[in-house]
Amino acid sequence: MATVDVVIPVYNEEHVLAQSIATLRQFLKDNLSHQWQVVIADNASIDRTWEVAQALAAEYPDVAALHLDEKGRGRALRRAWLESTADIVSYMDVDLSTELAAFPAMVSAICDEGYDIATGSRLMRSSQVERSPKREFTSRGYNLLIKAMFWTRFSDAQCGFKAITSRAARELIPLIKDQEWFFDTELLILGEKKGYRIKDIPVAWVEDPDSRVDISKTVRDDIRGLLRLRFHRIP
Repeated sequence: MATVDVVIPVYNEEHVLAQSIATLRQFLKDNLSHQWQVVIADNASIDRTWEVAQALAAEYPDVAALHLDEKGRGRALRRAWLESTADIVSYMDVDLSTELAAFPAMVSAICDEGYDIATGSRLMRSSQVERSPKREFTSRGYNLLIKAMFWTRFSDAQCGFKAITSRAARELIPLIKDQEWFFDTELLILGEKKGYRIKDIPVAWVEDPDSRVDISKTVRDDIRGLLRLRFHRIP
């Protein structure tokens, strides 16, 4: 039976963290047959997030917490995944905007079907998505750009819902240069170019109105990241 770490990167999420962890723990208890652990990765929060994370880790043996002194989702995943002793490492956003029902299918794709990476996709025909037209247009345009530049097969680079074997993570993460939001895209592009098998999992996803993502900055950073990968030889 495989072991699975579920990493939750957080920044200033004291208001939702306890409830999200409670919801996630109950779902994993009811729906995942593998041994699992939830890992809260605090990205230098300046509110009480770290205190809440520590309290949850102290209360529940299946919850761990780690603290980073610098922000960055990629930085948090890099540390949590490389320090993990689990067979499979994964992550999801703390708002649980991606419906948890897709998580067992992600794990099964790796454990039972032989995939190295499984990623949630909001752009498959069977996916159910609720988000603003602006976000929809931006996401589809960005993923079309990735396909045009790299001839990739995965459909949604930025869905915050991914799982990967620890073996693949240990090889790919040292090659990833980005420490923030582009980390996801870089992981998938490098993974596919290195020959790892990637499976798209259709998801139900609802946009979080309280999202902290700066769309304009993220788009600029993502385009810079794509140009870096395109014009520098992939290792």
